[in-house]
Amino acid sequence: MKRITVLCWNFERNGAGSHIARFRAHERLASLSPHLVLRQEMWGADADGHRVAFELESILGMRGWLGPKSSTAVFADPAVFEPVRTWPDTGPMWVQPPTLLALRYRPAGVESMPLAVASYHLNYGSSANRIAEAEWLSTWADKYQTTVDGSTYRLPALLGGDTNSYPEPGLPKDPALPKLDEIQDRPHRLHRSYVGPDGRRRMDTRPDEALRTAGLEDVARHWATARGGNAAAVARTVNGCATHGPDARVDRIYATEDLLPTVLDVDVIEVPLTESDHHIVRVALDGDVLTDILTRLPDAALQAV
Repeated sequence: MKRITVLCWNFERNGAGSHIARFRAHERLASLSPHLVLRQEMWGADADGHRVAFELESILGMRGWLGPKSSTAVFADPAVFEPVRTWPDTGPMWVQPPTLLALRYRPAGVESMPLAVASYHLNYGSSANRIAEAEWLSTWADKYQTTVDGSTYRLPALLGGDTNSYPEPGLPKDPALPKLDEIQDRPHRLHRSYVGPDGRRRMDTRPDEALRTAGLEDVARHWATARGGNAAAVARTVNGCATHGPDARVDRIYATEDLLPTVLDVDVIEVPLTESDHHIVRVALDGDVLTDILTRLPDAALQAV
């Protein structure tokens, strides 16, 4: 069985201009032997002719694609994934635009369907903008591929990033939703909440609800449910602090339902706060099952137009 490792990480400010910090952080990623890395806060990676972006490719031993404004990036092991196309026009809503491309899983063969893969970073300061971005993100679970015989299929999608919001409550071991009046930083109360129909302000879970409505499942939630509440899958991805509230799981990877049978494991790798304010989400996929899904005949589960 081929095991595919996917990592998702918001590395704080891309090391804040420190070559040493970037090197150590990406050496950490490389030590986990990833096949796909979804990065956020790629600040400065486009400067000096994309010098930093190429530096990170070299450290990881992967090929990279840098999104608009150096907000996000996708890195892929070229022996495992090959690019089919990109979508540089990511829509009008984004403050920090995502990176979106179609990748073919090489072991599945040249006639297999590609995956729609995205690294995203939802808006920090506005819940209204954030829900619009999440709704736009759902359109990437709505990409199609036309085969040589004229058949058209919806691509499986794998999307990971920083949601700056919370998952819908429902799992016993998921970090609890913060209580609004216990968040000491008053602007942060605004940033992480919205006003409901009853006029009361609520903690923001709307992006998660929107994505799941669109058929994109939180793979950590899926795995924790499948394994009877595996705490490792739904561990915190940011640490609690006095000003911003308790531990939270704001970094999440979503997949279309057709990819859920490929999930082998989900966990969170904690990194020191001196290195980043977010931890690394790791998902393991079964490459043999992925091959079966991507090479299915037209009458299989993938939806045809």
